Order: sequence, then structure tokens, then C-alpha cells
Amino acid sequence: MASMRHAPMKTALTLAVAGLGAATIAGCGNDVPPNAVAQVGDSAITQDEFDKWLQTNATVQAQGQDVVAPDPPDYTKCVAAKKKQPLPKGQKQPSNATLKKQCEQEFDTLKSEVMQFLIQAEWVEQEAEAQDIVVTDKQAEKALAAQKKQAFPNEKAYREFLKTSGMSNDDVIYRVKLEQLQQKLTQKITKDAEKVTDADVDEYYDKNKKRFAQPERRNLRVVLTKTRAQAEQAKQALEDGQSWKQVVNEYSIDEASKAQGGRLPAVSKGQQEKALDDAVFDAKKSALEGPVETQFGWYVFEVEKITPASQQTLDESKETIKNVLRSQRQQRALDEWIKDFRERYKEDTNCAEDYRVAECNNAPEEKTDTGGVAGQPNGRQNGQPQPAPQSPQE
Repeated sequence: MASMRHAPMKTALTLAVAGLGAATIAGCGNDVPPNAVAQVGDSAITQDEFDKWLQTNATVQAQGQDVVAPDPPDYTKCVAAKKKQPLPKGQKQPSNATLKKQCEQEFDTLKSEVMQFLIQAEWVEQEAEAQDIVVTDKQAEKALAAQKKQAFPNEKAYREFLKTSGMSNDDVIYRVKLEQLQQKLTQKITKDAEKVTDADVDEYYDKNKKRFAQPERRNLRVVLTKTRAQAEQAKQALEDGQSWKQVVNEYSIDEASKAQGGRLPAVSKGQQEKALDDAVFDAKKSALEGPVETQFGWYVFEVEKITPASQQTLDESKETIKNVLRSQRQQRALDEWIKDFRERYKEDTNCAEDYRVAECNNAPEEKTDTGGVAGQPNGRQNGQPQPAPQSPQE
């Protein structure tokens, strides 16, 4: 298939970036051409592609500083660059061996991210082609234009982003295309799962009636004091006609309710400490009650309003239930598809020895599957294939 990797893209204008560094390591794997780092079906991921994206990722992670990508196997440039970096006061310069180890670790991390991105991007492209899903350049450019409006104040800011990220506009378009392909794949995969019948709704409602029940709720006015004597004084003041606002400001130590003039709205059974809870739900409306002792102090309260318990009807619940069932079924369908998707494409993916990651059929056995698709390091987002690690927004 004609690879889109040469027409790069960005995701959601957190303009994603999956690294690079002009490192070249010889290595061969099962059925991997000598100038490639991996073979996915009939398509090869070339060394040049890997080097290009490695450098991009290194540029993003440098956050605008001078970029020196790890340069295996000796890491001469990387070590030299680290030695030029200013040290905290009193800290000694690490040895060359220590700096080289840091460079090796950085390269391993970048390499894994780039390989995941390139392999998973190829998987998405091949699957989209197999399912006759297409995103045109015009569609990608339109999506990019919308993303740029949200992420950048003007075109100059976007161009500055390209400069500091090490990506070209074509790289961004490529990522946008990947994102659009993934969205279309997801829509196609979950389309049938969207169907929810009235019988499905009825069954769910019957099994989950408690979820659609609203318990009795009471609106309260409260004063909380440290001592019983203070509570008695507060109660007497209220009985003498002082306003709740005046009494609360003078006596209450509960800052949350105090800020609301002593109001404590929509209290349900079991939400308060047991002594107060029992007293509140035994009380009559508009009756001044207390003092009630709790671990927090002494309460004087009044029930201002009682909202009886209620049961939402089937008709009132129907749309909510449909949305719940639709979401559950879509996620289940997507999870099942992604599992099959990964297994199918991993079986047909071989990597050069020095470039093996979890997505490779010949991956080291001690490695575990990352679970991500299309370059999201170590995981997936919302169960969907993700195109690449993301770089910060401008």
C-alpha cells in the first residue's frame, strides 16, 4: 500500500510528536529488509523513516533547547552536549560513563516510542485500506484548520510551533489523517452496537430500578457550636426572633454552612453523622430542634423543606438507559475489535533485532504488550487506537 507516513500528521493539535534522532543501528530480523527497521505485511518501515521521527521526538522533548539526539553506539555527541549543560551549584560533573548511560537510556525510550508509533500507524493505515476507509488531503486540511483555530492564536504561532517541534506541515497533516482514519474506523466498528431496542430498555429498567429512585431529601438550617451551652444560647436567640443569618454568624463554627447563612440543602438519609441524621429525619418541618451532640460539636437545626422520595418512571428514564446501553455496547465492541486487531497485525509484524518492541511478532518474551495502538506510549486512550505521543500545545 502507499504509505502515508511520508505525508505526516498531527493529532488534535496537541500536535502530537513521536520522536526521532538520526541514529542508525544495523540489525536484522525475520523478513526485514536490510534498509528497514520493521516489516508489516508487504510494507517496510525504513531506517530513514525511523531516523526522521526519532529526531522529531528528540526535538519535542528538548522543549526549544538545542537538540542533540542520542547517537549510538558511542553516544559521543550526546555525552558532549550533556557536559555543556550547567550543573546545580555544588554538584560535580558526572563521569563520561555515567553520561553515556543516560544517553543509552534516553535512546531506548525514544526508540520504543518511535517504533510503537510507526508500527501502529502502519496497522491503522492497512486496516483502513482493507475496510475501504479513506481520508483525503482536503479532509485532513479542513480538520487541521479547525484544530489550529483552537490551539493557536494565529498562523505565526503555528509556524513557531513547527519550528520548535521539528515537524513540517506535512508531518502535521499526516497525524491528522491518522486521527481521522482512527475515528472512521471506530465509527464503523461501533455502528451496529448503537442499536438499542425498547425491550432492551425495559429489561435494564426492571433490573436497575433503584438507580432511578430518588430518596427523601431535606433542606436544613444549622448552627454548629463547640459546647452545649453555646448551642442553647444559639437556640434561644432563634426562639427570641433573631434571624438565622445573625445567629449563624455569631455562634456557628461550621464555615461551609455558615457561608450559606446556615443552609444545608438536599440532605439524604445516611449523609450525616448518625446522631444528627436520626434527629433530622425524625424532625417535623419548621420545628427548631437540638442541641444534638456529635463528634464535631453541638447542632441546633430546623428542617425548612422536605422533598419526598420518588421513582423515575420508565418513560422518564428511557433516553438515559438508551445512552448507557449504547455506550456499553460500543465500548465492548471496540475492545473486542482492538484485541483482534492487535493480534492480527502483530502476527504479521517483524522487527529488526535492535528495534524489537511489544508490537513485533518477534518481540523479546520478557516484554509485555503495551495495549496501545498507533503510538500512544504504554496504553490506549478511551479504548481507541492512538496515533502518537502528544507534544504540548502552544
